[in-house]
Amino acid sequence: MSEPVNQARRALNETPADRLVGGVGDVLVRSYGITDVELYQVDYRLSELLPLTEGDPITSPGHPAWRAFDHQSPILTDGTAWFPVSMRGERRGVLCLSPVPDDREVLAALADISTALAHELAAVSAGTDVYRAARRAQRLTLAAEMQWDLLPGRSRIRPSFSLAGQLEPAYAVRGGSFDWSDDGQRLWLSTINGTGEGVSASLLTSLATHALRNARRAGLSLADQSALADQALYDLYRGERHLSALLMELDLRSGMMTVVDAGSPRLVLLRDGEVTEQPLEAQFPLGMFEATDYHEQKFPLERGDRLFVVSDGVLEATGQNVRYGETALDRFLRRTGPMAPLDAVRSLIGDLRAFVAGDLVNDAVVVCLDWNGPQP
Repeated sequence: MSEPVNQARRALNETPADRLVGGVGDVLVRSYGITDVELYQVDYRLSELLPLTEGDPITSPGHPAWRAFDHQSPILTDGTAWFPVSMRGERRGVLCLSPVPDDREVLAALADISTALAHELAAVSAGTDVYRAARRAQRLTLAAEMQWDLLPGRSRIRPSFSLAGQLEPAYAVRGGSFDWSDDGQRLWLSTINGTGEGVSASLLTSLATHALRNARRAGLSLADQSALADQALYDLYRGERHLSALLMELDLRSGMMTVVDAGSPRLVLLRDGEVTEQPLEAQFPLGMFEATDYHEQKFPLERGDRLFVVSDGVLEATGQNVRYGETALDRFLRRTGPMAPLDAVRSLIGDLRAFVAGDLVNDAVVVCLDWNGPQP
């Protein structure tokens, strides 16, 4: 590892949380004569790259910044370079640097520094509002603030799988949500099709999510996780409030998927270019009745399979009195085959917004999972 990269890492560790970009900039001007340094973060809607300090938002898809973000590789144009700021598949934005020489070793070092910056941003975000505040193109509703803080991230990559999810309307989502975790041997994924309005919907989803996490971290089976969350909701709301959820557990050694369908969103399989709805055993939503007994079902995934989880808000999106529906959804999902999961999710949400000619009215949750096969 080059000395400038080591210096940048030390600067990131020692610089105050709100000055990470400035700390990196100090190293870059000494090491490479780079005088202009700016971080552009992707906004909650995945449609704008917003500057941390100054400058205009970048919205044009053909802009070098978006090319760097989409392809996850450095882009150098006329002495200005754009580097992906990403870690473990979580794309946070791009780092704009100039002047940058057309030198392979320098570009590789700057790419390493951008990755180090992404890791440090993830580490400090809980302790400062600087970066969260700068990545919103408009004010979040209180309910949306709660929902976004509940998420584990927006994308995740391991050798055996790639995963991404998105909530819409991004700045006013209410009860829709998703959650995931992996330990190298298993991946847990839950998608919640929340109900209700405003903060009450977010509180319901938050309770369910934390109940599921509590059960998962205690080592309970998927069926018992469902039962614990179901009981937590019923104890508080006595059946007056409930929500639909899909719980999934993927064995990363075999590709065997375990599922509990608690009145869930739609689960769609894309295999060899063909789209099919995965048949699930429909069970009661979480919190509807006391002491519901949930059952697991299993099915194997094949290497190269892609799964989409889509909530009712996707299928029921309406434009000019016409529903988006299953036919349009299946047709669009086929076209996502070559895309990375985050790009597929972003493209589907963009297609929905174009279909309704604006923001969605009802919550829409989209999650995409690629199974790459067992890895040594």
